[in-house]
Amino acid sequence: MMNKIYPLEWFDSLISQTLNPNNTILESLLPQDFKIISEHIEKESKIIQISLKKEIFLLRRKREVRLQVRKYHSNLVSFIDTVIDYQKRCSFVCRELVNVLDLLQNKLEELLLLIENRFSEYLSLDERVPITYLMLSRNELESKFKILSDKVFNGLENNIIRIVLENGFRFLKSFSGKKITYRQLLYQKELLKSIKNIDINEQTSLFSDIDKVLIGRNFNSTEYIEHIIEQISKELEDEESLALRINRLLYYQKEFDRIHSDERISFDPSRSNIKCALESWFKQEINYLERNLKIAFQTNNEVDASINSLTVSDSKIECDLSADQIALILRAADESRIVKARSMNHFFKMIVPYLSTPFKRELSYQSVRSKSYNAEDRDKFIAVQTLEKIIKKINSY
Repeated sequence: MMNKIYPLEWFDSLISQTLNPNNTILESLLPQDFKIISEHIEKESKIIQISLKKEIFLLRRKREVRLQVRKYHSNLVSFIDTVIDYQKRCSFVCRELVNVLDLLQNKLEELLLLIENRFSEYLSLDERVPITYLMLSRNELESKFKILSDKVFNGLENNIIRIVLENGFRFLKSFSGKKITYRQLLYQKELLKSIKNIDINEQTSLFSDIDKVLIGRNFNSTEYIEHIIEQISKELEDEESLALRINRLLYYQKEFDRIHSDERISFDPSRSNIKCALESWFKQEINYLERNLKIAFQTNNEVDASINSLTVSDSKIECDLSADQIALILRAADESRIVKARSMNHFFKMIVPYLSTPFKRELSYQSVRSKSYNAEDRDKFIAVQTLEKIIKKINSY
C-alpha cells in the first residue's frame, strides 16, 4: 500500500473503473463484495491520511508543498464530484452500491477537510469549491440572507439592502450553472457578516454606514453604482445654480475619496473597481457642469456687462478728490475698522465702481487699491484736509 505512485491511486482506480456505472462488472457484484469494498475504503482512507502528511512534510521548499497540496486538493474535489454524479445515476440500483458511494463520499470529504485545515495557507482562493461544501454553504447563505431581509432598515438603506439581496440570490442561483471558487464564497460570507454588524443610526451624510461597508469591500455591482449616482444626482437637483451644484458635487467627491476601499477583493472581478468607476463619474460630471457654467457665463456676459454698466453709470457719485486721495481715505477706513468688509479688496470692489472724479469717469477698483500703497505727500495732505473739513462740519451741527 505504501509503495504507490501517489496516495490516491486506489481511490482513483475504484472511482474511475470499479464503481463506474458504465462498468458491467457492477451488475455481477454480490453484497459481500460491496462489504469488502467498504472495508477497504475505511482502511485506505486512514492510510492515505498518514501518507499525505508524510509526503507533504518531507518536502522542504514551499513551492513544492504548494504544488502538492493544490494537486491533491484538486484531485479530491474531482473525485467527490464524480461520486456525486454516480449517486444520481445509481439512486435506483441496489442498496449496497448506494451505501458504498455514500461511504466513499464521506471519506473523500474527510481527506479534503484534512488538507483544507492543515494546509490552508498553500491553497489558492481560486480553487473550485466542492459540490457538497457548496451545498452546505448555500444553505448557510440562504439563512443569512433571510435574516438580513427581515432586519429593519431606514430610508435609502432599504434600497441598498434590496440590491445586496438581489445580487446575493443571483449568486446562489449560479451555483448549479458554473464553478464557484473559495474567493467568491468567502466574499459573500464576509460581506454579510460586515452588514450584520452595522448599528443602524440616523444618517448624517450622503454615504451611510452600509455604503461605507459596501464601498470598503469593493461591492462593484452595476445596480449599486447606479444607485449611488442616482442619489447624488437627486441631491444636486436641490441646488438652483450650476456653481452651487459643482460645489456640492466637489464636496461629495471629497467625502467619497475619504472612504477606504480594499481593491484586492471584489464582488465581480470582471468589472472595474467601485472606486475607479465612481471617480471617473465624478470627474466627468464635474467637467460637464463646469463646461455648462462657462458657456452660460459667456452667453450672458455681454448682457450682464451692459446692465451692470448702465446701473453703475446711473449711480455714480462724483468726488472732488483724485483717485490717489480716494484710495488713501478708503484704505484708512478699512484698516481702522470703521467699515467691516470681508477684505480690503472686497471693500474697494464694492465702493470704487460707484465713484468718479472730475477728471475720470470710470475708475478701476484694482488700480485705486494699488494707489493706496504708493501715496505721495501732497495726496496725504489733501486727504487729511478733507477729513478735517468733515470734522469741522460735524462739530457745527
